[in-house]
Amino acid sequence: MIRERAYPVEPWHVRETRLDMDVLAQSESVFALSNGHVGLRGNLDEGEPHGLPGTYLNSFYELRPLPYAEAGFGFPESGQTIVNVTNGKLIRLLVDDEPLDVRYGELLSHERVLDLRAGTLHRELHWRSPAGREVKVRSTRLVSFTQRTVAMISYEVEPVDGPLRLILQSELVANETLPPQSRDPRVAAVLESPLQAEEELTTADGGLLIHRTKVSGLRVAVAMAHEVHGPERTTISSEGYEDWVRTTIGGVLKPGQTLRVIKYLTYGWSSRRSLPAMRDQAGAALAAARLDGWDGLRRAQREYLDEFWDASDVRVEGDPEVQQAVRFGLFHVLQAGARAERRPISAKGLTGPGYDGHAFWDTEMFVLPVLTYTQPNAVRDALYWRHSTLPQAHDRARTLNLRGAAFPWRTIEGPESSAYWPAGTAAFHIAADVADAVRRYLLATEDETLEREIGLELFVETARLWRSLGHHDRDGQFHIDGVTGPDEYTAVKNDNIYTNLMAQRNLLTAADCAMRLRDQALNLGVTEEEAAAWRDAARSMHIPYDEDLGVHQQVDGFTRLQEWDFEHTPPEKYPLLLHYPYFDLYRKQVVKQADLVLAMHWRGDAFSGPQKMRNFLYYERRTVRDSSLSACTQAVMAAEVGHPELAHRYLREAALMDLHDLNENTRDGVHMASLAGAWIALIAGFGGLRDHEGILSFSPRLSSRLSRLEFSLQWRSMHLRVDVRPHQTTYSLRHGGPDTVLELRHHGEPIRVTCDQPVTVPVPPADPTGPSPEQPPGRAPLLHLPEGTS
Repeated sequence: MIRERAYPVEPWHVRETRLDMDVLAQSESVFALSNGHVGLRGNLDEGEPHGLPGTYLNSFYELRPLPYAEAGFGFPESGQTIVNVTNGKLIRLLVDDEPLDVRYGELLSHERVLDLRAGTLHRELHWRSPAGREVKVRSTRLVSFTQRTVAMISYEVEPVDGPLRLILQSELVANETLPPQSRDPRVAAVLESPLQAEEELTTADGGLLIHRTKVSGLRVAVAMAHEVHGPERTTISSEGYEDWVRTTIGGVLKPGQTLRVIKYLTYGWSSRRSLPAMRDQAGAALAAARLDGWDGLRRAQREYLDEFWDASDVRVEGDPEVQQAVRFGLFHVLQAGARAERRPISAKGLTGPGYDGHAFWDTEMFVLPVLTYTQPNAVRDALYWRHSTLPQAHDRARTLNLRGAAFPWRTIEGPESSAYWPAGTAAFHIAADVADAVRRYLLATEDETLEREIGLELFVETARLWRSLGHHDRDGQFHIDGVTGPDEYTAVKNDNIYTNLMAQRNLLTAADCAMRLRDQALNLGVTEEEAAAWRDAARSMHIPYDEDLGVHQQVDGFTRLQEWDFEHTPPEKYPLLLHYPYFDLYRKQVVKQADLVLAMHWRGDAFSGPQKMRNFLYYERRTVRDSSLSACTQAVMAAEVGHPELAHRYLREAALMDLHDLNENTRDGVHMASLAGAWIALIAGFGGLRDHEGILSFSPRLSSRLSRLEFSLQWRSMHLRVDVRPHQTTYSLRHGGPDTVLELRHHGEPIRVTCDQPVTVPVPPADPTGPSPEQPPGRAPLLHLPEGTS
């Protein structure tokens, strides 16, 4: 954990003012740059020291065996693991005859800055070699949003105390040696040197490497070229071998002179294109990058981000750390999805190898809601990716003797990659999550093309899954048995309430869409009888409720299970899954992460206000937050049921997950869902955003620690700005014509907003909060708060 404040609080920067070797891997994740296609971990330019080297391409993976102590029918046989591809970040420096290595000599100063508006990582260092020679180095790294295959580095060296002979070695290196990532020797063998060399090419100012994975057969081409600005007699030459290419630049510099090298990198991969085609693609991408040049690409980066922040920024007054963190989170969410272009958005984005680079339901229920209202084109691409995996989802459903589409718990390309079926195969709610992401996107964009091309089919195939997975009992109630909801500590149970409520909306949405698009629905084999069966299942969906306690049951019978002994669970035993058998977790009332509480957020229309309060209090006492997904949802519901101060603490936990390394695993990549969750906690929590009835509604109410919350949403080609103060809220529209009108609800009351006339309305006082929520002993959100608060 980063126990001290590692990064000064600034509204638009994440700044590291000294190099801390103990958290080097964590900072590499925090400072990672990506555009959704290529991702570069924030490793030092010299390559060493490092915590975990990493360069990733979206969906570039190797197949590996899935280990089973005892296999069973339908278990996936192989998994997919993201590959660390050719490293182009390396620029080694020799000062006279000493390699610049911050572990030797004396590091007089070192600073790195992630600029959230410029989209760059800037580094400055002042180093004295063991021989006493001093240099200053300035580097700026960029992964382009406008040219998705391109990354660039500007590297400048300046002598301080006398003439120096400087040698720069700029490299492409494949099959880097990595720290062990798996205890299974079969998996480790697959991931050791996963790339087979196919072609190496050198030029006077750069070179090219083309490799292919051994099993999955994916081909990757990486090329580099350099611009050199230095004194006369500066030399440049290149050499190459099958796994590396090196361009060497040398010169003698006097104080006041600077050697500047601009390194252009291009990355591309394909499962189908030939080696010559990949070679030509890399060359063309380099030519395009050099055509715009450093200044042009950096200017385009700033313009891209200016447009993004203009439409998507969140302003927070009263908690500077949250202000910094929510922008940091939005930036990383944008990096994960901006240029993914019909490829997945994984749980770690392209910032690290955590979870093998897999996408989960996190994408649809945490990341895509944020992008729906801030960068809807990225959501469109993510939904097209899900649709492209329908053939594998159909196959998986048939293997499980089901109809429709059974989407995987975790995957890169589409097949199920989870070896643990209670939390994998049994987590069928992913089908409803996908459908809900489509529904939300269509509400926000009115994209009729997507609805016709893929939306209807996704609705239909997920509805068919629910109709075949569930059943009517003798009293006519519809049950979905033997499933796992979001809470993985309550696995393989009957009638998980989140699953049932999300499936209910899935079934109704599918029936409505099929009847509206009848001709296309007929092409998918949908009859009126089938649509009626979906409606009947939805109307008779069983929603477990404990009449004696007056609370809903997370799963059927949950409230009669044995209570977990929280009093005698020491802090060092969390997370529980690492210290207790699943058998014990599955049979007791202990909740890993928000489940029924998550249902109250996304299906709030299915609960009354008093029910939400009673449910929240009951499950708050049993939720241990052993997942980073939980805090933001608990923030949302704490705010809704009248506990804004608790909501603020949960907000801070979600927002600072990676900047403070709260779960002590940021080294493997940032937590994309928790970063998105900071936005959700603010906008859905303190802003009260909901869309249950196809209309935007807000119930804003701030905590005492916040004096203002201002945010923007994109909604049906309109840009809505919401400015929340303690006692009033102003709604305004931008980028619309004089006839543009937006109808929305404020604390249940309808209002109309036009571009010409913002609307300011009062925030009603909060209702009495009732009993104070209690958490399991030692599991309250106890993050330190801003100075001057309590």
